Amino acid sequence: MNRITTIIAAPVAITLSAITLSACGPIEGKVRNGLMNAGVHKTVATCMAGKMVDKLSVFQLNRMASLGKLQNGAAKTMSRDELLHHVRALKDPEILTVTSAAWLKCAI
Repeated sequence: MNRITTIIAAPVAITLSAITLSACGPIEGKVRNGLMNAGVHKTVATCMAGKMVDKLSVFQLNRMASLGKLQNGAAKTMSRDELLHHVRALKDPEILTVTSAAWLKCAI
C-alpha cells in the first residue's frame, strides 16, 4: 500500500468505525426498552440488550424490540418461559439462541 492510499484509507476506516459504534447505541436502547416493556426486569434487560447487539442483525434486533408491544401496558413481570415462548414465535433460531444465552448470562 502506498502512502497516498494509506492517507485516504485511514480516515475512511475511522469514519466507518464511528458510524458502526454510533448505530449500536440507539438500537441497544430500543431493544432494552422493548424487553422492559415486555416485562423483563430493567437490570436483566440492560444486560441482555448489551449482549444481543453484538450478535444479531439490526433487522433481528428490531424484531426483538417489538416484543415490548406484547404487554399492552400491563405491569407484569415476564418469566423466562414466557419470554422464550414469544421469541420462539418469531421463528428465527438465531434470535432464540442469542436471547436464551443472554438470559442465562444476565438473569443469574
